[in-house]
Amino acid sequence: MILAVASGKGGTGKTTVSVNLARMFGPDVQLLDCDVEEPNDHLFLKETPRGEETVTIPVPQVDESLCDGCGECGRFCAYHAIVSFGTTALVFPEMCHGCGGCAKVCPKKAIHEVDHRIGMVETVQAENITLVQGRLDVGVAMSPPLIRAVKARLRKGVPAILDAPPGTSCPVIATLRGADFVVLVTEPTPFGLHDLKLAVDMVRELRIPFGVVVNRVGIGDDRVHVFCGKEDTPILLEIPDDRRIAEAYSRGELIVEALPEYLAHFERLREAVLERTATDFHDSAGVATRVATPGASTAAGAPALPGPGLGSPAPGLPGGPLPPYSPVDISHGRVASRRLVP
Repeated sequence: MILAVASGKGGTGKTTVSVNLARMFGPDVQLLDCDVEEPNDHLFLKETPRGEETVTIPVPQVDESLCDGCGECGRFCAYHAIVSFGTTALVFPEMCHGCGGCAKVCPKKAIHEVDHRIGMVETVQAENITLVQGRLDVGVAMSPPLIRAVKARLRKGVPAILDAPPGTSCPVIATLRGADFVVLVTEPTPFGLHDLKLAVDMVRELRIPFGVVVNRVGIGDDRVHVFCGKEDTPILLEIPDDRRIAEAYSRGELIVEALPEYLAHFERLREAVLERTATDFHDSAGVATRVATPGASTAAGAPALPGPGLGSPAPGLPGGPLPPYSPVDISHGRVASRRLVP
């Protein structure tokens, strides 16, 4: 099972949900911090480093002795990462997506590819949690290749939680692709509702089952609950606006360890997610197909969580197979070097 934790905006509590939920899983769980521009899951875990790897993408390098300035490379590149004004082509590596097309179309074979570093992938162990996090180099504009490199470390058969970047742009899409279920974290405020709507539209476009966690309940109104009720979107958990949670967070402590009374809440969230992902199956071709279970709510015997929208059907999904996805497809991200920590 691959679970992604996302939101339409930053600061809603994705990391809080991700790290505490990871602690509630069994003896072996993977936690992937895909917010590679600012990874912070490690701040809440007492980890032991296991290794780090440098990630690169291929970018063009022009042989000036062969280039005749024809401009074919620039006409091919949709991102203007290479241009020619009748002279030797100029390369802007920070804009390159590493597709290699410019080298293919060059009639003079004046272009070859070289590795361009974009960041690091670090692996640490924290009790039952294997944390894999990406760390984008300063000045690098594109994070999706590094996110795909982080996801390439997924181990089959081991539950995985993906802590996604905020928003609904390319880095989030790169994180969510291939997930079995998405938890959207929001807060009961006008901004929270606005960005939740964007996030809901995004996951529906990707055709991934999802549910909502409402954080800091008590600071706003019920507009998020009303929206979820109208959209038949299940509210899986509500986390109150408890000052003790903020204090534990500021100390880098997990809620489920600093405040044991919240253990039951995250256990119910875990069971609710597992119940919904259990309704997925694979057809004879091995392509994932989603099936929504009417009336699915929390785990059997668990007390109902407060708030309208809980117990409503899982969100409706268009029928048909999903696009095939391989978790080891990291596009053009390459591992340049590896340093294991003894």
